[in-house]
Amino acid sequence: MNERLSTLSVAKFGGTSVADLPALNHCADIIVSDPSVRLVVVSAAAGVTNRLVELASGTLDETRRQLLLREVAAIEYAMLDRLDNPSAIAAELDGYLAEMDRLSQFLSQHPGEVESMDRLLSMGERCSSLLMTQVLLQRKMAAVNFDACLVVRTDDHFGRATPEIGAIGRLAREQLAPLVAHQVVVTQGFIGSDNRGRVTTLGRGGSDFSAALLAEGLGADNLAIWTDVDGIYSCDPRVVSRARPIQELSFNEAAEMATFGSKVLHPATILPAVRSGTSVFVGSTREPEKGGTWIRNRCDSKPVFRALSLRRHQTLLTCHSLNMLHAQGFLAELFAILARHRISVDLITTSEVSVALTLDQTGSDSSGRALISEALLEELSPLCRVEVEQDLALVAVIGNHIAHTAGIGLKVLEAMAGSNVRMICQGASAHNLCFLVGEEEGESVVRRLHDSLLPE
Repeated sequence: MNERLSTLSVAKFGGTSVADLPALNHCADIIVSDPSVRLVVVSAAAGVTNRLVELASGTLDETRRQLLLREVAAIEYAMLDRLDNPSAIAAELDGYLAEMDRLSQFLSQHPGEVESMDRLLSMGERCSSLLMTQVLLQRKMAAVNFDACLVVRTDDHFGRATPEIGAIGRLAREQLAPLVAHQVVVTQGFIGSDNRGRVTTLGRGGSDFSAALLAEGLGADNLAIWTDVDGIYSCDPRVVSRARPIQELSFNEAAEMATFGSKVLHPATILPAVRSGTSVFVGSTREPEKGGTWIRNRCDSKPVFRALSLRRHQTLLTCHSLNMLHAQGFLAELFAILARHRISVDLITTSEVSVALTLDQTGSDSSGRALISEALLEELSPLCRVEVEQDLALVAVIGNHIAHTAGIGLKVLEAMAGSNVRMICQGASAHNLCFLVGEEEGESVVRRLHDSLLPE
């Protein structure tokens, strides 16, 4: 068990929260106002990671490559130039930008070289932590910029590395704990290193995950995820205008919401919090006074219907084989193949001769490579006939005791009358009921369900 450090908070700031100098100053306001914040984890500035992903593809002509590099430089220099003492970090920032140029040029000649891709993708977070540290120093705070690769130990699966929990805890206690006792430590989300010191990344959206792993390693009392929304809502307010904020969630409910479409939290964030018992807060960097959502091991309210999630761009993989009929081992072989290709399955239904699986891009390879590859289909072909359906939407009804409350299915299906339901999955969890519909129907289905299940 990790030795707990008293009154220690970890604050993670997302891409929109570090997008420009005014945004960085909002972050600094939050850090200064809470002396318990000793570790700050930052994402790349909004727009930077997408450009780095394109640069890492290795498929660009020189004109496009240079344009993207100029755009990234413009974002970073717009913050640097407005600092009180830009010269203090100008050379280091220039070095990061030069490394982006060098790596992207190398990848244009050696596309797909995964180690260089991860090194390139890490540069956005490195720029953010450098700038954030300088903003705190301007506020006369004791602050230091720390390389996350020294603590976030992973395997060597570049693009979507798996953290080594024990090593992270040990390194956090050895290297981070002495520093946070005396100053604010600013570090990067999303990145780590393997046991040979090579830079790795944790997959798209991995900064929340990094922060949770570091909070667990330090035995922090709480983790605050600061973003551009004032907490977690009963549904995405951009889809359902009557969605309302949720003051508190259990770990189980939050895990379901994150897994099935809530963009506020990366799904893996909850796992370290559950292991360590660390409470998680989600709030708005621009409006911290509005409060937010607390996620705890236990919460007082446990409604049957808590929230709805919508996840777009789903893939349905249906595998047909007569070898399934009254046979053993088919699913084991199927899942072994998927595991070799680092594919995580969300939902599954089976019949006597087929199995249907849903796949999602969340937490996928940092480089944006497709989940369904030719290599995967080739390996599956001797085992089964495969159908791939795309452009589907997954809708999740989230709450408590769903699997043990009479009438839930009837109420949900009545609200969906007239919609073509491609797949239904319920029973494995007491906290959700999930189904697939066409992408074009997703939003209208969610609005009807919110009106029926979560009326004002």
